[in-house]
Amino acid sequence: LLLRLRQCKMIGLPALSLLLLLLDASTGFYLPGVAPRQYNDGDRVEIRVHKLSSPRTHLPYDYYSLPFCRPSEIVKQAENLGEVLHGAVIQNSPYEIFMGKSEFRVACRVELSKLQRVSLSQRVRQEYRVHMIMDNMPAATKMIAEMPDGSKKDMYDRGFRLGFMGSKDIPGTDPNKPYVNNHLRFIVKYHKSDTFEGARIVGFEVEAYSVKHSWEGKWNEQEPKLTSVPLRPDLPPMPAWSGEIVYTYDVVWEHSDIAWASRWDLYLYMGDDQVHWFSILNSLVIVLLLSGIVAMIMVRTLRRDLAEYNSAEEKEELLEESGWKLVHADVLRTPPNATLLATSVGTGMQLLCMTFISIGCAMLGFLSPANRGSMMTVTILLFVLMGCVAGYCSAVTYKAFKGNKWKALTLLTAFLYPGVTFGIFFILNFFIWGQASSGAVPFGTMFALLCIWFLISFPLVWVGVWLGYRRSLKDPPVKTNMVPRVIPSQAWYLHQLFTMVIGGVLPFGAVFIELYFIMSSVWLQRFYYVFGFLALVCLILIITCGEMAIVLCYFQLCNENYMWQWRSFLNTGSAGIFLFGYSFVYFSSTLEIMGVVSTLLYFAYMFVFSMLFSLVTGTVGFIASWWFVVQIYGAVKVD
Repeated sequence: LLLRLRQCKMIGLPALSLLLLLLDASTGFYLPGVAPRQYNDGDRVEIRVHKLSSPRTHLPYDYYSLPFCRPSEIVKQAENLGEVLHGAVIQNSPYEIFMGKSEFRVACRVELSKLQRVSLSQRVRQEYRVHMIMDNMPAATKMIAEMPDGSKKDMYDRGFRLGFMGSKDIPGTDPNKPYVNNHLRFIVKYHKSDTFEGARIVGFEVEAYSVKHSWEGKWNEQEPKLTSVPLRPDLPPMPAWSGEIVYTYDVVWEHSDIAWASRWDLYLYMGDDQVHWFSILNSLVIVLLLSGIVAMIMVRTLRRDLAEYNSAEEKEELLEESGWKLVHADVLRTPPNATLLATSVGTGMQLLCMTFISIGCAMLGFLSPANRGSMMTVTILLFVLMGCVAGYCSAVTYKAFKGNKWKALTLLTAFLYPGVTFGIFFILNFFIWGQASSGAVPFGTMFALLCIWFLISFPLVWVGVWLGYRRSLKDPPVKTNMVPRVIPSQAWYLHQLFTMVIGGVLPFGAVFIELYFIMSSVWLQRFYYVFGFLALVCLILIITCGEMAIVLCYFQLCNENYMWQWRSFLNTGSAGIFLFGYSFVYFSSTLEIMGVVSTLLYFAYMFVFSMLFSLVTGTVGFIASWWFVVQIYGAVKVD
């Protein structure tokens, strides 16, 4: 704003007045959930229903797919692209709540058909949770966590349980029978201050209870006379297989000292930061180890090699020796499948740019969780816009390989990896649709994604390829012979599989701990908002991949194997294979996923993520090796 005002001083006072008037009159500068809202006593506070979700199925459902109370007219809220892809269906609810008014109310009485009883019981067995929204804050269940120092801290878990399974430890329940939570206690926390009028909502907790209500005489919709009120611990729970359910709720208002700006802190609390610092320290140890090895190669070994190779007195002795200089006439030879390699490098750079811009926006607070679906939306749009980067990098790489099939390169860059990803999601969408889940992407949205892909991403890739081909490249440091040199037999430790294991395990180990938190956020439906740590880990990952690729490339060239291009890409790109292998360990040790479709979704999504992770790490390894090769062969004198 200050920058705008300084610019306006140059324009003049009328322009400054106009700008201030626009800023004062417009509310478009506020993002949803960023501008606070004040409530006066008696004002209605709207509760919206969001969705039903479970970490055991990962198949979201519409709230009104189960026999709950419905308003007279269901109104759906407009959703962004990210919300649609997450399966969110935000709608109004029948709950009537007024600021500062604590009361008990009967929501409705619902008679269940046999199909509804079966569906409700199944969702309870699958541990589904109900998600609601008040004042753009999600409903949460309060938990108390014990800290390492023995202190206790309040934490929030998203949503509340739909029901529970009976057991011998719960009085009045039959073991392995489902019971539904039909009474909700809304605990609304508000904050008041002299700086503004009214009150601001800073917390939305829900306590869910299961109560088998009883009433006098016939049921009266207008004034039901419940004999189960006030609620008592000795009341029996509500079976999910019952033919009718009475839904009730009450509201409790609590004053809070938490300011409006800090109301998301409990939701975003990620536990003890020491775990993340340990992850950073673990990664730094790996980086320092590799940095020492690279420094030894660059400073000692390479300096000695260059001194020997550039010494005219020892040229005749070197003719009978081995070393990386002997392959100078073949080191820049065009690799096999050059088009595919250039395409992979271009897509890897596209993903790398998308990742760092997304993390940067999240660190600056532009992707607040208050803006639901914003992270997914921004990520997709950035991937599309970074198509220009993909085309440019793939074209420069392909031109360095002396390739001339630029049309095939353009089509592969635009459609190969995005096509594989889209094809997998498209097939999975049929399985989700077969489960009647709200997570199934509508065909209209699917068509919109295709239009974005073909009408925006593809032209940007074409522009990037065109710019890359127009760029003039520096002359190569060495010339390539017409006849390729015979590669001697390699030692066992330079076998492709062995170098892939070594080249992939260290980058994966550098990000292993942070990957656990990311996967827990996705598959256990927790918030992840430590993007500062994530940015550090990504930076360490890039350094690790680059140094690992340089070390392996040097050993390969010393053994007169000049086919370094694909090797450098695959050596560090194999980190994605380790990630996919870890997904099996995580599945068996942490998750309790139920059903064939849910299991298929998990492994399909992890395959896609591992493939994209391989492209990023492989691209970093290739670029680092390319830089290394150009530097060392540019420093040696060749006859």
